[in-house]
Amino acid sequence: MLFKKAKSKKVVVDQKPYHCMDTDVVMREFDVDIATGLATSEAERRLTVYGPNEMRGGGRPSALKILFRQLANLMTVILIAAVAIAFAIKDWIEAGVVIGVIVFNTAIGFAQEFKAEKTMDSLRKMTSPTSRVLRSGHQIVVPTMDLVPGDIIYLESGDVVGADCRLFEIFNLETDEALLTGEALPIAKEPEPFDDPELPLGDRINLSFSSTTVTKGRAKGIVYATGMSSEVGKIAKKLMETNKTKKTPLQKALDRMSWLLLAIAVVSVLIVFGANKFNIENEVLLYAIGLAIATIPEGLIAVVTLTMSLGVSTLAKKRALVRRLVALESLGSVTNICSDKTGTLTQSKMVLVRAWLPKEGFFRVSGLGFEPVGEVTTNKETITINQDNMSAPFRRIAQGAALCNMSEIRKDSETGDWYGIGDPTEIALQVFASKLSMGKPMLTNSENQWKLVCEYPFDSGIKRMSVVARNMRTDEHIIFLKGATERVVPCCTGRQHGESVSDITPDELQAYLDPQIQEMGRDGLRVLSIAFRHLTSAEKELDMNKTNREDVEAGMTFLGLVGIYDPPRPESFPSVMECYRAGIQVTMLTGDHPHTAAAIARQVGILQDDDSDGDGDGTTKEKSDHQALNLGPLVMAAREFDRMTDEEIDQLPELPRVIARCSPDTKVKIIEALHRRDGMVVMSGDGVNDSPSLKLADVGIAMGLTGSDVAKQASEVILTDDNFATIVRAIREGRRVFINIQRFCCVLISGNVAELVCLLLGLAFRDNLGETVFPLSPVAILVNNLLTGTPPAMALGVEKAWPTIMDEPPRSPSSGLFTWEVQGDIMFFGFGMGLLSIANFWLVMNGFGDGHMGEGCNREYSDSCDLVFRARGTVFATLTLAILLHAYNCRRLRGPMWNWNMVKRFHENKFLLAGVVAGTILCIICIYVPGLNTKVLKMKGISWEWGIVLITLLIFLILSELYKFAKRKLLKPLSVATEEQGRLQRIWTENTLASSAGGLGK
Repeated sequence: MLFKKAKSKKVVVDQKPYHCMDTDVVMREFDVDIATGLATSEAERRLTVYGPNEMRGGGRPSALKILFRQLANLMTVILIAAVAIAFAIKDWIEAGVVIGVIVFNTAIGFAQEFKAEKTMDSLRKMTSPTSRVLRSGHQIVVPTMDLVPGDIIYLESGDVVGADCRLFEIFNLETDEALLTGEALPIAKEPEPFDDPELPLGDRINLSFSSTTVTKGRAKGIVYATGMSSEVGKIAKKLMETNKTKKTPLQKALDRMSWLLLAIAVVSVLIVFGANKFNIENEVLLYAIGLAIATIPEGLIAVVTLTMSLGVSTLAKKRALVRRLVALESLGSVTNICSDKTGTLTQSKMVLVRAWLPKEGFFRVSGLGFEPVGEVTTNKETITINQDNMSAPFRRIAQGAALCNMSEIRKDSETGDWYGIGDPTEIALQVFASKLSMGKPMLTNSENQWKLVCEYPFDSGIKRMSVVARNMRTDEHIIFLKGATERVVPCCTGRQHGESVSDITPDELQAYLDPQIQEMGRDGLRVLSIAFRHLTSAEKELDMNKTNREDVEAGMTFLGLVGIYDPPRPESFPSVMECYRAGIQVTMLTGDHPHTAAAIARQVGILQDDDSDGDGDGTTKEKSDHQALNLGPLVMAAREFDRMTDEEIDQLPELPRVIARCSPDTKVKIIEALHRRDGMVVMSGDGVNDSPSLKLADVGIAMGLTGSDVAKQASEVILTDDNFATIVRAIREGRRVFINIQRFCCVLISGNVAELVCLLLGLAFRDNLGETVFPLSPVAILVNNLLTGTPPAMALGVEKAWPTIMDEPPRSPSSGLFTWEVQGDIMFFGFGMGLLSIANFWLVMNGFGDGHMGEGCNREYSDSCDLVFRARGTVFATLTLAILLHAYNCRRLRGPMWNWNMVKRFHENKFLLAGVVAGTILCIICIYVPGLNTKVLKMKGISWEWGIVLITLLIFLILSELYKFAKRKLLKPLSVATEEQGRLQRIWTENTLASSAGGLGK
């Protein structure tokens, strides 16, 4: 084979292009069997030959770039300037210490950012599109980047085509190729080869191209070009995303804060120069630079980067993949969750449990799961239905369930377990038909000889699907139609009533079916209708794939109803209750009937029993849809909601909590309504048509298991388990990350304010020569920054969420990171620590000492400087330990921290405890190690001064608790209204008791 001789990444083919090749030729070209696909080992081998299926030039973490960013930041530039000055004045010790600080800061920042970049890169790979392929006889899902030439790929509506491929087995496939051809309308595909090798790209309708989108139908294809060899690869420069990363609102806020602090640093330097009458000697210049360094929190950006990346990594472990960092910030402000029902609030383990036919009434279906074992009995369980006693209408409805169906059920050869492939609703229908020995494989075998002629796929806009099937033995052509009842009924002009068919209008049929639908809906069953009709002789001669769908689906005969039960997830109810306690409203948007939607909504806690007014007959035409069904104002049909104007919606006292028969346009409309009420909205979705609502929402969340590639690309977060509880966990994590950022910002910046206050006020002290006596030497300033800056901030960045985090209302998006409260905290704690530290300098010098400031104490130690050096040791100890203890203050920005109950919880954050202990030990080492203290840090060991330090720290802690107590009394409490909390707790208790008694659900 030519393929096996390929040495490069370019596919070796004959002169004929792929659109001119027959499918068999393409198969031989790539040495693949379309029945089994490539062997897994062969696919791996080809991946090494052709490389990953991706565009070259994508941004990946570069160690050199990260290192350059660390060296080019403002703090490092200032430190390098300090080194240059120290070398210029031949202060080798100062230069060595500053170089050590540069190396330490750069190493920490590099390690943090490199780890963060690696984490984000791995998550980008996890969130990349996936493709369904056939390998070793099994249909599997692989990352699109692992596609290789020769792969058999499956395409269906909503997929982004992963590679260029030659199509076969096409069912109404249409793709959007505007990306390549500029064609505004989707292109219908055909499998036949062409003769013209120069055919324009847009006319090669037997090919599908990488990065185009399937808008309709389904097909299979043979991959023939990947990566840079694809058509998209040839114009990759126009398609590749820019490497520039847009800054998030949080990063912008930090940038503004950095510029403000830079301005303060410049002013502080001028104050230092002015205090020394602009007699800028070496020591004054170094002190000014040290003060500038103390003003700027050097580790802030690195800690924010690390905290955000750890938050993203944590969410990935909790099955929520964050595609854009801005989503992590927005999650903490969410006020509304608009969630789908199927698979998100429910388990998506659908089972058909009931059927209804007009004359025969209700049937019950036993058996759970995918195994086709169970009985179909009449409602009173007196007769078991089988092939021998099955009526003609019941046989026809079973045929419709099996043939108007794209799913498969299979038995694992190794484990013996049954599993389903395809849509969960269709799997439930297939299992039902298989229980009657009428599954799709049985009907399409050589004995029964049913063959699918044409398929009109399910569309969320019309909520129905139909197929044309032909019985090869009898030559009868039948159209089977299934879907939402209100979408099937308008297609019907007759009703199968036993062996006869009676004419009926759609309105009469709908009124006839409403009581049965409501009865199944009250039990939480999803109701589908099935209809059929025979093709006319004239229609048999037509190409049904090119016939207008509305014409094909007209004049149908109604067969019956089926009820499918999808049990709620056990974790949905407590998750909804957690949302309510957190001040987050949950809205369920579903395609189900209003009664079904309301029943499930009550089971998961979105609705309570007093939120509906009971049941009705649904026949009142003068009332609105939801009033006619007597479901209360919080349950509304999409048809009625869509008819309302924006003004009418805004006048509603409360927006509906459940919208049934929801369309994509309805989702957009409810998001717009919530935005007008200043809501911060999460929207979940999975289909192609959900993309507009996912983009419009503040946080779009796509389903990882069932979601289309288009939906995933439109979203900010992807759930790998499609679970509503994961959305709530993501919100909790978003709150935790934001609060932690506020915590360590408070520690870092208030520590900088404390140093600034202490060092500026210290300029007032002068010696006998009239020179300023610095309260700390420039090197001591750097060491204090090193001990009290990044380590405790990093520890607060990984602080776990407090149990009360979901008892607080959502944070206002407009409040930003630096709220008035946070700014007040920074100023109070910063000025408090700074004033207490400089007060201790005065106490040692003047309160307990003789006030003698010595001479030349900024340059070196002498006997005359003994008191000054001891005072500096006291200031260093006070300032360092106060900032370290302040890190514990910031674990709770309002709650008490220095009582016994909280002290017992110090061990919960082991990193913070280790940082404080290590900082304290290093502080003591700096004060007492000979040579290091007097020659490098220009301070001296202390003795009785420790009493002053400890008393000062105690005063600081008392003031901190008094300040927090005043905040709790004077500021608005961070909690949901207690009345609402009590009501929800009562609902929780009642439902828990009902659940334990077997009373929750049916």
